[in-house]
Amino acid sequence: MAELTRNAVHVLPEGGLERKLALGRPLRVKLGIDVTSPDIHIGRAVPLQKMRTFQDAGHTGVLIIGDYTTRIGDPSGRSAERPVLSDEEIDRNAQSYLDQAMIVLDPDRTEVRYNGEWLSKLSYADVVRLAREMTVARLLERDDFAKRYAAGEPISVSELLYPLMQAYDSVAVESDIELGGTDQLYNLLAGREIMEAYGLEPQLVLTTPLLLSWDGAKMSSSVGNNIPLTMAPEEQFGRTMRISDDQLPEWYRLVMDQEPPAGDPLEAKLALARWIAARSHGEEAARAAEEHFTRVVREGRPPADEDIPVERLPDGDPLHLPAVLADAGLAPSTSEARRLIAQGAVRINGKPVSELDVPRSLLADALVQVGKRRFMRFLAE
Repeated sequence: MAELTRNAVHVLPEGGLERKLALGRPLRVKLGIDVTSPDIHIGRAVPLQKMRTFQDAGHTGVLIIGDYTTRIGDPSGRSAERPVLSDEEIDRNAQSYLDQAMIVLDPDRTEVRYNGEWLSKLSYADVVRLAREMTVARLLERDDFAKRYAAGEPISVSELLYPLMQAYDSVAVESDIELGGTDQLYNLLAGREIMEAYGLEPQLVLTTPLLLSWDGAKMSSSVGNNIPLTMAPEEQFGRTMRISDDQLPEWYRLVMDQEPPAGDPLEAKLALARWIAARSHGEEAARAAEEHFTRVVREGRPPADEDIPVERLPDGDPLHLPAVLADAGLAPSTSEARRLIAQGAVRINGKPVSELDVPRSLLADALVQVGKRRFMRFLAE
């Protein structure tokens, strides 16, 4: 049982896991994921890893793709209402999430459900009956709702319904255990209340810590301080190497589920980066990623020619360099490209460039470097 609760922050109620295991059958271990973005990063993968631990012990992982609740948007940790995605975006993200989740989970022990299966069939009377099981005062106990209410900021009724919708998922799949990050504790406990109201044995709640990024903040796809499971192995390796030595114990425990080795922190960090890249892409890709990191970052040399992407130059002379960089994916926007140029972070054939508009001949067949790890060769024809 110690393996099942390793790294857990909350296991509620106390003694509940022992009672669930004493049932003598495979437990139904639920994890719900809303598909608000196309990526699962390694921080979001921590609860998935805990589900895999339960699967390896013989239990069933019930992965709920929140295609329906995504239309509301989980307000956990939010200071404002989330934007609503289109149906096409939701469907596309849902398939992407499922593919990525199977990098971590055992497909043979995973039951995949979409909560639109049951939530879309609830009548108005069903929703009213569900809403009757929890008071507004109880909902406003949530830290994020309480802060917004105290500040006079708007809270939509749809957001208030979100914890009830997630709780009803537990009723629909008859969950024995629900997993989630510590930011989900309120929603998970609401699931216990709603299950009991519907005559079911309440689920056990198990939360895992939030994995903080190298900048000390919560990982976020929108901020870019994350490591998606499907990110290129070279990028996964390079981003992992950005964490501080002080973060190594936390990352080892939450990502690799083990203690960091004693000795050189650099070697421990390299081993962690290899593990992350290998899990997603295989051992050979991890070795190539490390060779790329050694060559480009540690030795300051450009990648091997076969590893440098090639892009055709746009028409025009002179060329607006920020636009060229943004269109080629070397910078997220033209404004960010201008900032990088001003900082001396853009090089053409090894030489820093400060001009925003450059002759076409300067970029023709040139090797362009942005920052330490982004390279591209531009062809005139």
